[in-house]
Amino acid sequence: LFLSSIRNLVLRYPNMIEINLAEILPVIIYLISLLFLGFRKQDRSTTESDYILGGRQLTLPSFIATLVTTWYGGILGVGEFTYRYGFSNWLVFGFPYYIFAILFAFFMAPKIQSSQFLSIPDQFYKNYGKTGGYLGTFYTFFMTLPAPYILMVGLFIQMISGWSLWISIIVGTFFSMIYVSTGGFRAVVRTDKLQFLLMFGGFTILLVYLIANYGGIRFLHSNLPSQHLSLTGGNSWAYIFVWFFIGLWTFIDPGFHQRCYAARSPKTARNGILISVGFWFIFDFLTTSTGLYARALLRDINPVLSFPLLSHNILPPLLSGLFITGILATIMSTVDSLTLLSGITIGYDFWKKVTKRKIDSLKILKFSMYIAALVSIILSILIPSVIQIWYLVGSLFIPPMLLPLLACYYPYLRPGRKWVVLNLTIPFASSFIFLIISLFQSTSILKLNYFLNIQPMYPGLITSLLVFCGGIIKKRVGMAIQNS
Repeated sequence: LFLSSIRNLVLRYPNMIEINLAEILPVIIYLISLLFLGFRKQDRSTTESDYILGGRQLTLPSFIATLVTTWYGGILGVGEFTYRYGFSNWLVFGFPYYIFAILFAFFMAPKIQSSQFLSIPDQFYKNYGKTGGYLGTFYTFFMTLPAPYILMVGLFIQMISGWSLWISIIVGTFFSMIYVSTGGFRAVVRTDKLQFLLMFGGFTILLVYLIANYGGIRFLHSNLPSQHLSLTGGNSWAYIFVWFFIGLWTFIDPGFHQRCYAARSPKTARNGILISVGFWFIFDFLTTSTGLYARALLRDINPVLSFPLLSHNILPPLLSGLFITGILATIMSTVDSLTLLSGITIGYDFWKKVTKRKIDSLKILKFSMYIAALVSIILSILIPSVIQIWYLVGSLFIPPMLLPLLACYYPYLRPGRKWVVLNLTIPFASSFIFLIISLFQSTSILKLNYFLNIQPMYPGLITSLLVFCGGIIKKRVGMAIQNS
């Protein structure tokens, strides 16, 4: 009666599915288990460092579980892209990330673990002063906002309940973060272990069932548009290459850095990332293959919901419930982690740096998480496309952040502070201006008509490279003159 009353107060979603009791039961069990794992063993005397990094005692199995699940939260976006463009999903969301993650493991992970910092902005404050630190904090905040993942949770709840999207987003958001605000990073790691098992188990069940009942490659060849089995999926190479550059996000991803800071040793950080790449490869095979079956079997659906709709229409109810639980676990593993990170960015990297008063840092951190959640809710309602949010955030914030962050760990790449501040402003402004002009000549933010047919990220990357190289050359010339 209570649920019926709530449904009468909100707009019904015309494409909702009628969930069988056997489908919803695994979800209920999962949510109860999640709360139990999230809230157990709470330490009321937790320090700021413990809350952010869990005491820097992250073991190899825990490192792998939390990194694999957190880095793969965009599961509905992967389903959307595969449904629209087929196999090119692997080229866009798989291959470049393996390369960059492997490079990160060898060249950055050990240095990050040994640095003993708590966050990326910590590096900027130390190496580039207050101005560089504030700009780094601003960009890191937007990079850690869980908006696309909150949108996915909202769409998921909307599909099941029929509630309006904004109510579904709010319900999903606050449920995803309720235990994290209490337990911090330790709560994230504990729940990620369960979510790791569910995400792999759910997709394995569905793909095995599909192959057994419909056949393998021959079935897909016979029932898919030809472009869905091509590398580009009908997209231009210019568009594909932008996603390759967005893959550079790996080097500046706060989640990667947080887990390296929290690892027990440099070896744990390096090996954890390398093993995670193997798990990502397996999971990409599962998701891309499943997405191709969704396109072959389902027509006239919302591509964002292709995975759960495929499960609901194909699997027996109990197995469908296990798969749906796996999807929800995959998304929520990223929501809770990013909500924590964005709260840290506000409470630790910004507020603690600007105030001179004594404050209860843990209370500020917890309050900041709710601020971050509110901003994410607004953003996800304004831009209701997972892929578009990824694209816009990557285009704006990768160019100004990439080179300064790499230079934190490789001092010989570092120009003077003034040049770094220029790099943190001019590339962002370049990408932002191109994006604004594109918006003015487009009918919708979801379908941008790019100014001069140039993707906004390219001007930002070019100006960043020019500014950084100019600063390094000036520094080297000055040193040569001084030595002579």
